[in-house]
Amino acid sequence: MAQTTETPARTPEKAPRRRVHRAWFVAAVTFVTIIGAAAFASLPGLLIEPLHEEFDWSRGTIGFAVSVNLALYGLTAPFAAALMDRFGIRRVVAVALTIISAGSVLTVWMTAAWQLVLYWGVLVGLGSGSMALAFAATVTNRWFVARRGLVTGILTAAGASGQLVFLPLLSWLVEHHGWRPAAVTVALAALAVVPFVWLLLRDHPADVRLAPYGGEYAEKPAPVPGAARRAVTVLLKAARTGPFWLLAGSFAICGASTNGLVKTHFVPAAHDHGMPVTAAAGLLAVIGVFDVVGTVASGWFTDRFSPRRLLAVYYALRGVSLLFLPMLLAPSVHPPMLFFIVFYGLDWVATVPPTIALCREHYGEDSAIVFGWVLASHQVGAAAVAFAGGVARDVFGTYDVVWYASGALCAAAALMALVISRPRTELPSPAGA
Repeated sequence: MAQTTETPARTPEKAPRRRVHRAWFVAAVTFVTIIGAAAFASLPGLLIEPLHEEFDWSRGTIGFAVSVNLALYGLTAPFAAALMDRFGIRRVVAVALTIISAGSVLTVWMTAAWQLVLYWGVLVGLGSGSMALAFAATVTNRWFVARRGLVTGILTAAGASGQLVFLPLLSWLVEHHGWRPAAVTVALAALAVVPFVWLLLRDHPADVRLAPYGGEYAEKPAPVPGAARRAVTVLLKAARTGPFWLLAGSFAICGASTNGLVKTHFVPAAHDHGMPVTAAAGLLAVIGVFDVVGTVASGWFTDRFSPRRLLAVYYALRGVSLLFLPMLLAPSVHPPMLFFIVFYGLDWVATVPPTIALCREHYGEDSAIVFGWVLASHQVGAAAVAFAGGVARDVFGTYDVVWYASGALCAAAALMALVISRPRTELPSPAGA
């Protein structure tokens, strides 16, 4: 009888510890960076009344400086995305934050309206444009394959988080110490983020020999020369497609109904009805709280549902809320106003993740630059309403007509989103490109 040899039981091996992918650290640094840059975006609505009282500048004049800032913010974005491909994310973002800081601190010594336009409009507009959502789109496209919608939502929400962090502080400073300490605070916030960017941010997963999250390893592409030419070439290609114009048009309305209108004019409009500036600024900060929730949720929805339908729903709901706002403004905060703040906050920039997703569907590797141009239209829309809102207040003594017009425009944006076609496999090339 043959002897059987028993094999000793094998001790189960310990599963290797799963390390957090480096992409999430890059996303975290990007989030903090956008928060630092968002500090200045919290300031315009708080300074309209103080600048009007100190320098006797009209609201239209101040609104013009804001409109220059918003327009340059948008027009710089596509070139910034191309510059990031040429020189790297770290260099472009570090320089942009330094420009924002310089422009903000220079406003402390201004004495004429043209200086407001130069410092606040041009310098900060150029710097913040290089820190625009194209930055978030570039980081997401390079470092993530899986969870792109969610990460886009989180990074988009960073702007709202910056608003949440800085608005109460800045409104308190303006109320108790004047607008100059608030401008210096913004400058220091932007400058404080530069070391984080330089030391912790990396341009591409291949820099640390990693694959993007959820994807396969690929060598870092060579720097793309001719950043300005590439940005224009991509625009010419995209402009020959219908979806580009529908995305740009609807996103222009998005900017008009958020940054141009509510972020710039909500505080002075509420103050017109007797509400203290600090209370109105606090309501904007609450919008920032719910914007974080809404934008992250929108990123999650974008991974699962049609981005076209999501955009249509978001714009329609925003339009309805704006039509009711003039009836809700009062000297004190009451429940219907809080309901508006929560409802509007959930929708504030929930449009960004599905818009980026549609750019990615239609324009592939060029999607970050195309989104930069779409963002430019967003800011041009914002600039137009920032200026028009100030003029309307000077002419009519009220903002009501601007609220109603923006509500109607949002209905048009909802229809535009619904008719965006399915992506084609190839884009036509412009003649001579």
